[in-house]
Amino acid sequence: MVMQIVSKSQFKSQLLEYLRKVEEGKKPLIVSHGGKPVIKVSPYQEDPEEALKSLRNSVSSYKNPHDPVGDKGWEALK
Repeated sequence: MVMQIVSKSQFKSQLLEYLRKVEEGKKPLIVSHGGKPVIKVSPYQEDPEEALKSLRNSVSSYKNPHDPVGDKGWEALK
């Protein structure tokens, strides 16, 4: 999904227009300051499950979370 990016000054001067675009297009809008993204304006979602869809299958689980990670394969340990 390609998101539209606008500067703070553009967003401020045309706030209502950009909010209508987000509402009608159902696509988020990124507001930038100095060329860096600072705010994401997203359409409201009633269904909480919809908001969690992007997180599904993105969490790693560890059987022994206190064990060191990646001991095997390090040249310095040989």
